[in-house]
Amino acid sequence: MSFAAAALAVLVTMILVLVRALKGPTVFDRILAVNAFGTLTVVLIAVIGFVQGRPEFLDLALVYALINFIGTIAVTKFIKFRDMGHGQDTPGPDVGDI
Repeated sequence: MSFAAAALAVLVTMILVLVRALKGPTVFDRILAVNAFGTLTVVLIAVIGFVQGRPEFLDLALVYALINFIGTIAVTKFIKFRDMGHGQDTPGPDVGDI
């Protein structure tokens, strides 16, 4: 019963975070909300795995956590630099200079 309550609490929190992701007001608020949604998804997968007695769900939760982390870093870098390093003003070193 307590795990069902925990799963319900996580789902309610996911809905609130989704509202924050849609409303903003800034792009960084939205990135943070999507990251929190991913973290709550990891928690929900872990709770469901524990309730069903399937420990392999924890492996899935860990993989999803890594994907969430890498995705958040990539989106944040893209928002910060916008061109992902393709618009450099100065040329890089020549092959002979290295």
